[in-house]
Amino acid sequence: MTNIVVLVKQVPDTYSERKLTAGDHTLDRESADAVLDEINEKAVEEALKIKEAGEGEVTVVSVGPDRATDAIRKALSMGADKAIHVSDEALHGSDVLATARVIAAAIGRVEGYDLIIAGNEASDGRGGAVPAVLAELLGIPQLTHVRVLNVEGSTVKADRETEEGITHLEATLPALVSVGEKINEPRYPSFKGIMAAKKKPVDTLTVADLGVDAGAVGLGNAWSSVVESAPKPPRQAGQRVDDEGDGGSKVAEYLVSQKII
Repeated sequence: MTNIVVLVKQVPDTYSERKLTAGDHTLDRESADAVLDEINEKAVEEALKIKEAGEGEVTVVSVGPDRATDAIRKALSMGADKAIHVSDEALHGSDVLATARVIAAAIGRVEGYDLIIAGNEASDGRGGAVPAVLAELLGIPQLTHVRVLNVEGSTVKADRETEEGITHLEATLPALVSVGEKINEPRYPSFKGIMAAKKKPVDTLTVADLGVDAGAVGLGNAWSSVVESAPKPPRQAGQRVDDEGDGGSKVAEYLVSQKII
């Protein structure tokens, strides 16, 4: 029996116009449609495949505002069994370290977990560090950027794919795995799954419930912050070249003027 925890995050849709707030330069989550991050769907899918190959339970853990419930419900409609949702205004603007500490405390509520599965990075912040920090905090092995994953008894085996090539990894459970975009194609929730998700338990907690000091999280306690931002300038019209037999020369002259060649 494998007890699996999957980390999920609600993010602004990449097809929406994303921007920062004018006040504290954090992500303006209200300005765009919110969706379950695509890499998290793959993490959920991988957990479900492991569960269906044997026995086990899949618990979704998410840190985010109240509206993140929609992302959690999608993971539940795919087939996850239950969820923990950490929602607290004190978390606004938290950095990677604080976020990982809160997630670690939430995972502590899952009794006897064997495997934690996360995406390699979220599409909003793209820090790509939470899985590694979380593994360090929990004191368990980490297998990152995984393309192929197998659980055999108390052992997890993975193919890790990076720009340098493929590395074959192996660790003893409990362990943490972060998956890459090539690992699978996630399933679509069925109507039956969507209806069943409405009855699955979601435990909503604050940082106080987790025993985390609110004074240790949030933008004011982040190790980095955005001090200034400006919207990207409007796209300018290009320069047209009429070819009268000397088009190539005109293009070359333009590229030289722009110091491209």
